[in-house]
Amino acid sequence: MSAPVHLHRPSATSSALDEETARAELYGLLAQLFYAPPEPALWDALRVAVTEAPATGAFLQEPWQQLVATARAMERSAVVAEFDRLFGGVGKPEVMLYASHYLSGFLNEKPLVRLRDDLARLGLGRDDQMPETEDHIAYVCEVMRYLIAGDDMEVCNLRVQQAFFAAHLQGWTPALCNALQEHPAARFYAALARLAQAFFSVETQGFDLLD
Repeated sequence: MSAPVHLHRPSATSSALDEETARAELYGLLAQLFYAPPEPALWDALRVAVTEAPATGAFLQEPWQQLVATARAMERSAVVAEFDRLFGGVGKPEVMLYASHYLSGFLNEKPLVRLRDDLARLGLGRDDQMPETEDHIAYVCEVMRYLIAGDDMEVCNLRVQQAFFAAHLQGWTPALCNALQEHPAARFYAALARLAQAFFSVETQGFDLLD
């Protein structure tokens, strides 16, 4: 599943092992669900999804089951309303989805500048039609999906994934996931945050093994 966060460089189908494909698909799913309320086709697919972990490792089994169960218990209209309350509206959103907010306390700060510099080095760029800045959680998840599933081995390899993850995801996503899990109005997105937090923990452990 690809997210509506378009890079200038096209994505390619991964020929990697099943585990790598599953990693890429999960990053893509997180990107889609954090970017916008689920479209009907995605919502229907999620509600009938098998409740097996979408990536290797039993550690993801429970949060995946909880996400699917939450989707089955809710109407899509309620999830749309939840998304709008948490992330939309006039003025400051109740929960921020941008790295700069968590790393510096303000939007459009140095973390965004560093991210743009790294994206330029990778040969990637933001689609002009995308309203969000590049440090939005959906965008960085989509970049990770590309770094796993793309066919340019100069950038689509584990070492580049490790460096990008450490620089642009690892330091702030726990705070985002905690904010969602603690928010009284978050139900579907609290479940999504639990899955994201578990997945990022698995990713951190996996990258640590490379050192």
